[in-house]
Amino acid sequence: MLLSHMLDMSGVDSVVLERQSRAHVLGRIRAGVLEHGTVQLLRMVGLDARMEREGQRHDGTLVVWEGRPDFFIDTRGLTGKRMMAFGQTAITEELYAARERAGGQILDEVEDTVIDDVLGTRPRVRYTRRGRVHELACDFVAGCDGFHGICRQSIPARDRREFRREYPFGWLGILSPTPPLENILYARHTRGFALASQRGSNLSRYYIQCGPDTRPEDWSDERFWDELRARLPRELADRVATGPSLEKSMAPLRSFVSEPMRYGNLLLAGDASHIVPPTGAKGLNLAVSDVFYLHRALVEKYTRNNDVYLEGYSATALRRVWTAERVSWWLTMLLHEFPERDGFDDKLRENEFDHLCRSEAAQTALAEQYVGLPYET
Repeated sequence: MLLSHMLDMSGVDSVVLERQSRAHVLGRIRAGVLEHGTVQLLRMVGLDARMEREGQRHDGTLVVWEGRPDFFIDTRGLTGKRMMAFGQTAITEELYAARERAGGQILDEVEDTVIDDVLGTRPRVRYTRRGRVHELACDFVAGCDGFHGICRQSIPARDRREFRREYPFGWLGILSPTPPLENILYARHTRGFALASQRGSNLSRYYIQCGPDTRPEDWSDERFWDELRARLPRELADRVATGPSLEKSMAPLRSFVSEPMRYGNLLLAGDASHIVPPTGAKGLNLAVSDVFYLHRALVEKYTRNNDVYLEGYSATALRRVWTAERVSWWLTMLLHEFPERDGFDDKLRENEFDHLCRSEAAQTALAEQYVGLPYET
């Protein structure tokens, strides 16, 4: 929908096909930490009013390491850039409203979608909606349909390379209508990793590391709060405002990249091409940067008949993807408990953290990546 909104602003027509209902889309709880570049782009395309009103300014992240002094990664002080905590669901609501005002075409509850002739000059998309079969002819297909969608699978296996890393744990998360802690917080503890994040002035998001087969229904709210607080220093645990959960879910952790992101006139974006562990808060932001590059490529093609950005789309987007994969992998390895780790691994990890605490250069390098590198021009 963001790509459709931006294309419409540039005079390019598009149709959005959505497999789920609008109620389902708006009922999903997703990411909420926005890089500086994402914040700037939402401002540029007129989707910032609610974000400025409800979002929580984010100037750094607190790391609490069991048995060691707390450490604050001062992203704003080190980079001069400010991030924002603002939920993806709210962004989606704003996009629905913007597309309705512009008369945009968003077709929900679409089934049996098939993509044909993406190597030709006029790709076609066939689908069923409300019992009727339809066909769209178009210039390009933007595959924004997520990890389990059909677009990546429409590229023959011989023509794509996939890279993946599965982690031996997941995150159990809750959303709670309670005031969040002052800072986004990462906790490294022998019981497992924990994270405290923000979605609004009275809306909190918390996660705890758990086994990959954990079932949310086996965890009462009370059990979750007790385990979360056990992984925090006492003074922070006492500040956690507990309450009923609005949502409880389990997220597996994995790293995944599929290359290339362009196959003929099929262009992949977001989770259709790449997945990052949420430790680095990069998933939503990578999707937005993909849209930035894809919008630029298509507008340049339509307005100037210039293919340079279109031909370079995959390579440009993938450079940012692999940067995000690296920092997300590094933070995951640093902060989580791994069942196969031994004392040697623990000592290396402690030394890595000590170096980060002592070295402004190391802190700056992490802050630059965490706040988001500038988009390539």
